[in-house]
Amino acid sequence: MRGNTFGKLFSITSFGESHGVAIGVVLDGVPANLDFNLAELQAALNKRAPGRLKGVTARKEADEAEILSGIFENKTLGTPICVVIKNTNQRSKDYSELKKEYRAGHADETTMLKYGIRDHRGGGRSSGRETIARVIGGYFAGLLLNDVKVKGYVSSLGIFQHHQNYESISELHLNEYAFPDIEKNDEIEEYLINLKKEGNSVGGKINIIVENCPVGLGEPAFDKLKADFAKALLSIGGCVSFSFGFGELLANLSGKEISQDRNAFGGIEGGISNGKTITLSAVFKPTSTVGDKAKSGRHDPCILPRAVYVVEAMVKIVLADHLLRQKAYL
Repeated sequence: MRGNTFGKLFSITSFGESHGVAIGVVLDGVPANLDFNLAELQAALNKRAPGRLKGVTARKEADEAEILSGIFENKTLGTPICVVIKNTNQRSKDYSELKKEYRAGHADETTMLKYGIRDHRGGGRSSGRETIARVIGGYFAGLLLNDVKVKGYVSSLGIFQHHQNYESISELHLNEYAFPDIEKNDEIEEYLINLKKEGNSVGGKINIIVENCPVGLGEPAFDKLKADFAKALLSIGGCVSFSFGFGELLANLSGKEISQDRNAFGGIEGGISNGKTITLSAVFKPTSTVGDKAKSGRHDPCILPRAVYVVEAMVKIVLADHLLRQKAYL
């Protein structure tokens, strides 16, 4: 199986299955002598961890990070860094029916057709649990970003829609579900709990703001910054579309209209960062597990409140990779 590595100068290779012994990641290209803080890495993992919020999956995992290589005396060595997370709360029997049934929109059937074998427990390699590796990668990528700030928020979650577009992280005030309306917290909680009872699920949209991004990240042809952002986010399970700046709204505007508003391009022009605030968005489909299986199993009726931290991590990984590429030119 190929396609488990992302990035060029800063790269992550993820491994493991949802109900295997462990999930992990190998990071290559992390410079030496960066300060490492295990508590900060753990805090990043805790945000994504299951069982943290009411209305999401009931699976509870400590997701405790174990460093196998690449760190000495709380400093990066410049050598490959390997981090593993042991799976400690598997309930594989919850997925026994999926051995012969394929969920629409999931990788169940396509994995079987491609390889002739699959681990049906929790989705195996295609499980959302694989995103642990991405969050770990995002932590280490953040060590390279210095003043660059990355923040994501849920702008759409089922019936809850927030139409204000933010261009400054300081304007964001998020509730427990990463939604920019604190007063909606209890309503969203009740909504998700009811979806779980009904065996139903919903999708939505995550917006991302990147502040203080240097000028010049990205290449003019195939490795455009927008292209790598697109690949990074669309590689997350459940993500079905990506846009930046005004996105699809540009289809309905004239050249004169957009020439008067440089923000239309979301901080990226010609595939290269222009030094302005970068704005991105990613749309996620409803969770594939529905009906009686969703009622009895441990599944998210909506993955967005946890996926937002995975999205942030992938954006950081892209930025770290392109920062190292840009430094190679200088």
